Amino acid sequence: MNPPAACCAANEHGVVASLLADRSLRAHFQPIVRLADGVVFAHEALVRGPVGTPLQQADALFKAAAEEGQTLRLENACVAVALKCWSAHAVGGKLFVNVSADAMVSCLQHTALQERLAAMQVLGVPAAALVLEITEHERVSDVGRLVGAVNDLRSHGIQIALDDFGDGRSSLRLWSELHPDYVKIDKYFSNGLSHRAEKVQTMQALARIAETFGTQLVAEGLETVDDARVARDLGIHLGQGYFFGRPAAEPVAVVAEEAQRDFGRASVAVLPHRPRSVRSDFTVERITLRQPALDVSATHLDVERCFRADPTLQNLAIVEEERPVGLIHRSNFMDQYGKPFFRELYGRKSCIVVANTAPLVLDKHTGIAQLTDVLTSEDQRYLRDGFIVTEQGRYIGVGTGDMLVRSVTEIRVEAARHANPLTFLPGNIPITEHVDRLLAHGVEFVAAYVDLNNFKPFNDQYGYWRGDEVIQLAARAVVAHCDPRRDFVGHVGGDDFVVLFQSEDWLHRCEGIVAQFNDTVQTLYDEADLRAGGFEAEDRHGELRFFPLTTMSIGVKRVRRGQFTRAEQVASAAAEAKRAAKRDGVGVLIQ
Repeated sequence: MNPPAACCAANEHGVVASLLADRSLRAHFQPIVRLADGVVFAHEALVRGPVGTPLQQADALFKAAAEEGQTLRLENACVAVALKCWSAHAVGGKLFVNVSADAMVSCLQHTALQERLAAMQVLGVPAAALVLEITEHERVSDVGRLVGAVNDLRSHGIQIALDDFGDGRSSLRLWSELHPDYVKIDKYFSNGLSHRAEKVQTMQALARIAETFGTQLVAEGLETVDDARVARDLGIHLGQGYFFGRPAAEPVAVVAEEAQRDFGRASVAVLPHRPRSVRSDFTVERITLRQPALDVSATHLDVERCFRADPTLQNLAIVEEERPVGLIHRSNFMDQYGKPFFRELYGRKSCIVVANTAPLVLDKHTGIAQLTDVLTSEDQRYLRDGFIVTEQGRYIGVGTGDMLVRSVTEIRVEAARHANPLTFLPGNIPITEHVDRLLAHGVEFVAAYVDLNNFKPFNDQYGYWRGDEVIQLAARAVVAHCDPRRDFVGHVGGDDFVVLFQSEDWLHRCEGIVAQFNDTVQTLYDEADLRAGGFEAEDRHGELRFFPLTTMSIGVKRVRRGQFTRAEQVASAAAEAKRAAKRDGVGVLIQ
């Protein structure tokens, strides 16, 4: 592989060439931090041009170098400057230095590598301290040669990092082939991580890939305490960004003061939640029974023989040239066939006589949203008769109403376990996952179980529509008094909520939740019931009794470090506290 044309057409009299000749480059260093404990693990060297000149920033410097054909020479000079400045400060840890894939392949040939290693030895920088961070890997034209160069470097103890992964140009294949020691995740995915559920999911996916390849991830661009906490709790090993420290002429031994304070706290981030939709990959094809159809020329005798031969057969499709023209339901047919003289009069006539000639016909790609619309439509005959499934208009099978109802219900129940469809708050699965994370990190927290008193009588008296408004009022009160960065709010179902507090003023927040709900729920009562302080209605035993206004109770369980090992134990303890709060008729009860 020949060096790039830029090397061959170098301008030895350009501005960049003069900078290189004058050795005017300087290096700044930005810390790379262990997210688990805040220890400075490494620094990235960032080379700058002379202060106060147009080429002070790296982007302008490398742009000018490309125009002068000095790119590869500049890259080699940057590595040399970074190592020299690093050795002058005599700090520990690793040094990340940027090198383009072209530079690694074209310029780090065996003799050049030996010269660099010898220079490092003179500077007192061990090869094991150096991490070459491959940039511009989207331009790699010969992956094989790059892999060879990487292996040569590794044989001397130098480690490899892949930069800006996920910026739209990076390659998962390159990650797989190079097996880098580190992969730096592009700052786009770190920026706003604490409130972007889709970015959390991307980070989780990258963490799983990194585990497969034995790679450590570095989250670049961490600028806030919340983003840093989420990255840490997602299992990202290393972080880099302004939150820990800005690039400076001298490497630092410790992270920035705000970051130090945060690492001193034992807490778990509340991950942003995106309500899980019902399975988008579900189609009616999954519940299709691929059974043979009868031609329109088939007789009622033929239909009778089919039903007699297979007792499980619920319906039969009638087709003409593979196109559905009717559907016969078993019970409907047997009712007709059992009538006096039907067999004698109609037995040898076309079965289309008793068929439903306007059946429900669904393409096999029909999704869950359309199936839900079918379930809620006015015409419910298909629940009894079933339906026909086609592919490009041609018959492929049938389905039953029971199968359709069961499938849609199961999918919606599964979705509700992730997010309550009324409040859109996290459901049982995310609640359990968050408790597990709190327990795994040994964090002390407060589990608050929220429930409503006399809600069922209210729902019976005023109807489910107003009952839903009560639940939404409760949800708004809970969310309004919680810190979204520290307190996790979940909706177990019905009028039951769970709050997992890490806020130190959790008691004040609980009291605020109860006060807000008890005040606002009164707006949903009729004036007469409000004046009376409740209403008379039948209880579950059919006896008339007076039910007071709906109020809120919160049972609180303080969870100490090491007290529980499983989420179910926490749930049981919080539920017991809730029952005690309701039994005693108090707003907040602490156990």
